[in-house]
Amino acid sequence: MRILIVEDEPLAVERLSLLLHQFDPAIEIAGTADSIESASQWLNTRPLPDLIFMDIELGDGKCFPLLDLIQHRSPIIFTTAYDQFALQAVQHLCIDYLLKPISAVSLAKAMQKMKLLYNRGTEPRYKKKFLVRNGIRMQFVDIDDVSYFFAEGKNSFLVKNDGMRLPIEYTLEKLETMLDPIQFFRFSRKIIGSIHAIKDIRMHENSRLRIALHAGNQNDEAIVSRERVSLFKQWAEIQ
Repeated sequence: MRILIVEDEPLAVERLSLLLHQFDPAIEIAGTADSIESASQWLNTRPLPDLIFMDIELGDGKCFPLLDLIQHRSPIIFTTAYDQFALQAVQHLCIDYLLKPISAVSLAKAMQKMKLLYNRGTEPRYKKKFLVRNGIRMQFVDIDDVSYFFAEGKNSFLVKNDGMRLPIEYTLEKLETMLDPIQFFRFSRKIIGSIHAIKDIRMHENSRLRIALHAGNQNDEAIVSRERVSLFKQWAEIQ
């Protein structure tokens, strides 16, 4: 899904981009614009995106003149710090009207509404089973039977709910694009875990988090960096 973000606050653009990629890693931020003028230029010179996030009040005026360029061909999710434009917004092809600061929960609900009301683009397809080697045999492991994945040197492994560790042929970077981001989170460079594998969460030094993961008789630990703590909290809010 290609998304255009029309927003004049750089921090708001960064936060929205992070939330969108957390919701669906396959989302492509096709472009950003910080004014009516730059958004008009973008829309006049590129194919229309699948979805537009649009701040109502931009530095050079309100966004509504831009809607003539879109002509109801791309759905819009309006974003604003105020609610007095709601009636005017719903007169257009408005999927939702989000008040700032946008939360992971409100974004997820808006995206789900968009997919229900305006079936644009392809639904993300996440990995359901893994074919793994167990000794001389091969077997399928259902994703619901996986507690977490970890990297050790150049090798990657999955840990089943019963604690069994099995090698897999995917890097953690590749796994991030294959796993449902609602169910799995990359805690650190070496571990991606399921929400169901979390046994304990504790504050750690330098504003980090220490996550204890449990599967059968296996226990591992992941340290969430200070930069990813806010993403972890947003992910936890969606559950």
